[in-house]
Amino acid sequence: MADEELNELNDPKQRILVADDEASIRRILETRLKMVGYDVVTAQDGEEAVEVYNKTNPDLVVLDVMMPKMDGYGVTREIRRTSDVPIIILTALGDVSERITGLELGADDYVVKPFSPKELEARVKAVLRRTNAKDVTNTTGKGVKNIITTGSIKIDTARRQVYRKNERIRLTGMEFSLLELMANNCGQAFSRNEILQHVWSYPPDHRIDTRVVDVHISRLRSKLEADPANPELILTARGIGYMFARIN
Repeated sequence: MADEELNELNDPKQRILVADDEASIRRILETRLKMVGYDVVTAQDGEEAVEVYNKTNPDLVVLDVMMPKMDGYGVTREIRRTSDVPIIILTALGDVSERITGLELGADDYVVKPFSPKELEARVKAVLRRTNAKDVTNTTGKGVKNIITTGSIKIDTARRQVYRKNERIRLTGMEFSLLELMANNCGQAFSRNEILQHVWSYPPDHRIDTRVVDVHISRLRSKLEADPANPELILTARGIGYMFARIN
């Protein structure tokens, strides 16, 4: 890894919670993540994961779905009650339902077991970069005002906050990054693969289940649309993907 990448990770040092009931996975991930500059805390079951999370306030959580005492879904629910911290879930190979359920509960991304530590490192770095306000850039390369207003919705791109009238709408970091991409490019249709590249930093040739985009779009609609079943802001562009439309 280049020196500038190590400096980026170490300034400031970010903390990651790794929760998995397999000791070998915890050990490997702890070692690898520490090597690239992260502070790492671990938990071996769901209850301990919640306890460690509350004590250490990590910057990101890596969470196995199948754990004793409390599964990854339960941990995600507990964390999402009070926090928008990024969550990456670890799911079984071929079990699509696990991934979808985890994403619907508020996870930002997933990695399928078995996986390479290098793949997880890349996912961690991408999610942290997109959910850290200081790293957010305007993807159009053009000057964009900090406030985007559409109907009763106000999007503050500087503070990465969204309001309906005067009430703040809680979004996870990845939800905001997705919304920001589309709102800054109003009327432009993005394919699911393009969204994955812009928001999740997946390479163009990376084969991935694009339903991660669909679930995040669904979550955004449930929070922003007056009638999520008949969206007015985040529209489906048939045969392409999704686009953002402003309301007068």
